[in-house]
This record gives sequence, structure tokens and C-alpha cells, in this order.
Amino acid sequence: MRIVIPLFAHFTALDAIGPYEVLQRLPGAQVTFAAKERGVVRTDSGVAGLHADATLDEVDAADILVVPGGPGTRALIRDEEALSWVRAIHETTRWTTSVCTGSLVLAAAGLLDGLDATTHWAAVETLEKLGARYTPERVVRRGKLVTAAGVSAGIDMALALAALAAGEQVAKALQLAVEYDPQPPFDAGSPAKAGPQVVALFAALRG
Repeated sequence: MRIVIPLFAHFTALDAIGPYEVLQRLPGAQVTFAAKERGVVRTDSGVAGLHADATLDEVDAADILVVPGGPGTRALIRDEEALSWVRAIHETTRWTTSVCTGSLVLAAAGLLDGLDATTHWAAVETLEKLGARYTPERVVRRGKLVTAAGVSAGIDMALALAALAAGEQVAKALQLAVEYDPQPPFDAGSPAKAGPQVVALFAALRG
């Protein structure tokens, strides 16, 4: 099971690491972090980084492609070299997936034209401008294309993929392995639940 997670400047750490923590536990899983150049790729914080052990040119196929999101996707959707790579890998996959604004990359590559998809709630307008139909669900699957909503939804998506790849019982065992039993102290994980004041605070903090 070849799992490829492309990295790019200013990706969001959990978008990549959340799915990784689940999928790398699948029987026979081989995970590759790839980027345009080998080495450390910094996240959107500029502090944390992940090491790419392969270049994009060295990866020509995958069973599962996981495209993370983050502020860096805004440049990536205009990067024809990267988009061509995504299209080429998509031709080989069992599942082509994204987390958060990673769906913008899939859409910019033309893979989501006219299809239901999800993304971070703050990127809905951009996703639809790129040809997809936004669906306000945590995980959206259309054929072999699977998109997850913002950041933490990547864990949900990875568990759904694990069930498809290895069965529900294995997926449950992986959920137990990472003790994924969310009990957040607040119910503010969507704009509707958070309310206008918290949404405005998010916008202010985002700058």
C-alpha cells in the first residue's frame, strides 16, 4: 500500500500528520513524503517542518495520494508543474484525497470539476470558483476522490480510507491505536456553532 503525501511550503502540519498517523499503521503501508526537493519543508507556522525523502520526480505512482492544505495551497493552485504531477499520480491511485484546502489543489488540477467536495469553511468560495460543488460535510467521497474538511477532519478521512482498504474492524483497531475519542471542551468547530463573534475573532487572528 503506497501512500504518498506531497509537501509544499506553508502546508498545515496536522493536515499531513493526522492522516499519516492512521494510514501508516495499515498492514503493508509504505508512506513517502515528497516535495520538489528533498529535505525539510516548513509548515505554515514556520517553526515545525517535515522531511521529504523523495522528490516529486521520483514518485510516479501511489495507491493513496493525500494532499494536505494550508496557506501554501494558494501558490500551488497556480503551479502547473505541481498540478501536472497531481494529475499523473491520480491516474495511478486507488484513492486520491485531500485535507482542508488541499481540495483546492485537486480542483485546480481539474479533478473535481462538477463534483461534490469539501474544504475548510473559509475556502468555500475559492473551491467553487475552481469548479467543484461545495458540500458541508466532514468527509465527501465521489468515486476514488475523497475530500476532508478543515484540518482535524483528515483523521476522520483516514479512518474511512482504512475501512475501505482493510475493513471496518481494522479501521476501528487503528482508531483505538491512536486513541481517537474526541471530547472537545467547546462546541465551536463550525461557523454555525461558533457564532458570529468567534468567527470575527478568527478573522482578526488570521490577519
